[in-house]
Amino acid sequence: MQAVHRDIYDVALVGMKVIATVPTDPKQARHCGERENERKQQPDGARGDLPAGCLLGCMLGRSLYKHLFDIVACAVMVNPLRVLFFGTSHFAVPTLRCLSESGHELLAVYTQPDRPAGRGRKLRPSPVAMAARELGLPVEQPERGRKAEVVERLRGYAPDVVVLAAYGLLIPQAALDVPPLGWLNVHPSLLPLYRGASPVVAPILQGDTETGVTIFLMRAGLDNGPVLSQTRTPIGADETAGELEARLARLGASQLVETLSAWSKGELEPKEQDYDRATYAPKLTKEEALLDWSDSAEQLARRVRAYNPWPVAYTYWQGERLRILRGEPVDGEAGHEPGEVYLLASNRLPVVACGEGALALREVQLAGARAVDGTSFVAGHAGFVGARLGSAGEPG
Repeated sequence: MQAVHRDIYDVALVGMKVIATVPTDPKQARHCGERENERKQQPDGARGDLPAGCLLGCMLGRSLYKHLFDIVACAVMVNPLRVLFFGTSHFAVPTLRCLSESGHELLAVYTQPDRPAGRGRKLRPSPVAMAARELGLPVEQPERGRKAEVVERLRGYAPDVVVLAAYGLLIPQAALDVPPLGWLNVHPSLLPLYRGASPVVAPILQGDTETGVTIFLMRAGLDNGPVLSQTRTPIGADETAGELEARLARLGASQLVETLSAWSKGELEPKEQDYDRATYAPKLTKEEALLDWSDSAEQLARRVRAYNPWPVAYTYWQGERLRILRGEPVDGEAGHEPGEVYLLASNRLPVVACGEGALALREVQLAGARAVDGTSFVAGHAGFVGARLGSAGEPG
């Protein structure tokens, strides 16, 4: 942003903050409006000026705050916005790519440091780090954002706005205060539902038929800032968390670019979340992916979908962990105990008896082996049909 436009921008922002603290008096605004109409009816030389206080009342009556925001928007859009991006996981990559093609000035990309991964535990960069380098963008990887030097370096970029998607580290208030247009967070749920670490998994576990993406302004607290925009989308009956997340990532990327444009032009009014409706989606653990066959087939099928691709639903067979990648609830046959494997008479598909109904095994994987469909697994593993699969941590 050129210096003159930056000056206009800064002055307007100060005005916005001042006006936000001044109470609006409707009576004064109405009185000033009447005075202004009388003044316009006078000859040019006899009109005079309205008192300063009356002028302020008129301006307040016409939403001075909005006018100042328009000034900010004009100053910003003379040149592209200066944008910093914060993100780490695959979910954030489409938003990064969209921003890089949006015409705004992408200053740098912040992501988590390289982490050990895979069997060899070698350091591996995040998906966002790899995408940023592919795009030729500077990459910042601070271990923690609370250090003063990290905040100072961020301030040195002089961003107009910061966009964050699935970053995974806390942002200190000092950093939140840096960009004039704030921090825009791309969150894959319909806030205030499912704040927290696993917002894509949670609606599948709950049996919701709809989810979406929320763009909100960040502030101190967990996903509790005012909402700028929301987009809704149905959840497919067989859709896994991985498939849903990929779809929400694409949806959120386009939504972010549209929302950023509207926000910078002063066309959006932030709306506070309904805190009475807030729910939380805690971080997932491997242990909760163990299937308990006394649950209903419908519940277990939702867990199979929700835990794919991580941590992946599992059970035990002959002391080995058996991962259930895809399953389908079906009507069960009488005479089978929960956890018992049998073949459906209709299509010879392997199913597992549940507390209510049965779970058809569409795709499974033994530790160290490749994933196969249920029918192929039965063909290659004698003794599987008729076995009792483990539950509650007890091998079958």
